[in-house]
Amino acid sequence: MLNPGLIRRIIFYLNFRSEIEFYDKIHDTIQKDIVIKGTNLWILMFAIGVASVGLNMNSTAVIIGAMLISPLMGPIMGIGYSIATYDFVLLRSALKNLAFAVGASLIVSTLYFAISPVSTAHSELLARTSPTIYDVLIALFGGLACIVATSSQKKGNVIPGAAIATALMPPLCTAGYGLATGQFYYFFGAFYLFTINAVFIALAALLISQLLDFPIRSDIEPSHKKRINQLISLILVITIIPSIYFGYSLVQKERFTENAKRFIKNVTFIEGNFLLNSEVDPSQRSIRLIYGGSALSDAQKLAIKEKSRDFNLSDAKLQIEQGFSFGDASAENSNEVLRLRSEINRLNTLWKNAEKTLDSIANQSTLGKSILRETQSLYPEVVALTYVEATTYSNKKNQQNPIVLIDAPPAALNQEAKTRLSNWLKARIGNENARIYFVSESQ
Repeated sequence: MLNPGLIRRIIFYLNFRSEIEFYDKIHDTIQKDIVIKGTNLWILMFAIGVASVGLNMNSTAVIIGAMLISPLMGPIMGIGYSIATYDFVLLRSALKNLAFAVGASLIVSTLYFAISPVSTAHSELLARTSPTIYDVLIALFGGLACIVATSSQKKGNVIPGAAIATALMPPLCTAGYGLATGQFYYFFGAFYLFTINAVFIALAALLISQLLDFPIRSDIEPSHKKRINQLISLILVITIIPSIYFGYSLVQKERFTENAKRFIKNVTFIEGNFLLNSEVDPSQRSIRLIYGGSALSDAQKLAIKEKSRDFNLSDAKLQIEQGFSFGDASAENSNEVLRLRSEINRLNTLWKNAEKTLDSIANQSTLGKSILRETQSLYPEVVALTYVEATTYSNKKNQQNPIVLIDAPPAALNQEAKTRLSNWLKARIGNENARIYFVSESQ
């Protein structure tokens, strides 16, 4: 059973109602931040310009700077707050200002990308075209942090941080890029991401406003309340379902890419052939392998395809191609062919030796740990054990002579105990030539 005093301390630390600002002051702050005109409008347009340049240059720092100065969070927070307090005048104002801000943002970003000489879609831009369920979670947590900070007397620097995390500006700029270049896939994907962020930031504001019992600012009938709640639920479901699908697709692509990398690593060398290049396309679930060396036989190609099953890639589209073949070389290039063939064999040998060495090291580690546990169960005085598989070279023959170092406190083991332990270790290892040495912890 939990200690009541501990429970009270936990509740004390989690409780933030004592730091809540006066309700009227919170209302005035949200009402002021909703308005996008004059100074706020110019700041919004400048921020859109900065974000567009950042996406165009693929500069993360520039994009973060644009998100810091963006005033877009105000109207979105106002929507959630006004629904929670049933302030429909404020709700209309918030919706009108948000629509105006979105329209202005799309116009500015579309104009920029229409005149920009660089039209390449870089990684920062592409990252805003495929929203997933994770974006829903980011928007929700960011919105929760933002409304709590707005409601608190200790606002700190949470709101700029939440603006960066939820990333309202880049999706709108990416949507403008899609309009400017006629690539509507980018437009719809990015605008959907912006919609996710806006809806779940507003939901966070609504939940916290209700949790903190913000006063209702208009008379409303219970039936009207029910219709509003049903509408909110419908909007949430419509918004979240596609993101769940995209999130599932993202996880599947990541898993396919990881399996493909492990598979490619295991088919780098194939009996006189080496992998020249590989291409992985998780969206098409395809893998392309290009080999150089002696021509791959049908049996070798079949073996490569069979190996893919070991990495859960049985449904992958596997393309195996020959980049160049020694059999196609002309007579005057025969010396070069021989040199390349020799190099392939050398690399193949090195690869196999490296694999053997790694396997040997792994086996030594496993065996050493196992021997230590068994030794300590018989002789608790043993503190540590070192196990090494060594080779003794001589003029007559070479022998495998494992070396075992036993660490124990001084005088913890007498000579008789050491002899018994040495005999047991040789039997355990299965090698009478094993060298057993006892070292003191104090040495």
